[in-house]
Amino acid sequence: MKKALIVQGGWEGHEPKQLAEVFKKALEESDFSVEVSDTLDAFVQQDLTALDLIVPIWTMGQITGAQVQPVLAAVAGGVGLAGCHGGMCDAFRENTDWQFMTGGQWVAHPGNDGVRYIVRVTQEEHPITRGVTPFEVSSEQYYMHVDPAVKVLATTRFPIADGPHLRNGEVDMPVIWTKMWGNGRVFYNSLGHRAAMMAEEPTYTIMKRGFVWAAEGKG
Repeated sequence: MKKALIVQGGWEGHEPKQLAEVFKKALEESDFSVEVSDTLDAFVQQDLTALDLIVPIWTMGQITGAQVQPVLAAVAGGVGLAGCHGGMCDAFRENTDWQFMTGGQWVAHPGNDGVRYIVRVTQEEHPITRGVTPFEVSSEQYYMHVDPAVKVLATTRFPIADGPHLRNGEVDMPVIWTKMWGNGRVFYNSLGHRAAMMAEEPTYTIMKRGFVWAAEGKG
């Protein structure tokens, strides 16, 4: 049985405890043994190399060098990393190593919560997105600064909401992507402002598949 560690905390507005429950259920349905921790010290206190998957749910906050280095090393060694929304790519704004590993950083959500937009799959044959047709959500539409090395699986079209970005014209912003960090597989989905969204289809299935894909990279 594969082993996963969920570390939840940070800004309460993203419902980290509730989201951890959703992700724990999804992981257990995929035959993972799951531990949930509410402290970043779990990254120091545990042997992360014994895991198959790390799932961060920690919007904003700060992470020390001692806490982040074991994660960087474990993922580089083959442990998977998977998460969503601000819990993974707006986790530690001052830590560029974390941003380098995860593949992107949130910078804005024009229109805030409640924007209606379409998510379109761009890689229809990937095991994470196979069979997923375009779907509409009502949530925050994340504007990301993205590593050009990521493999984009789904995008959304900007602009929809008003803002100073309008003059740049239409752009397709990555929503779901994968990348490598050393030998480790990294999966990210920018959806997930509310835990309830991640418990609904098709986002629930996308996350389950993303967890499995990331964990399968460990030899």
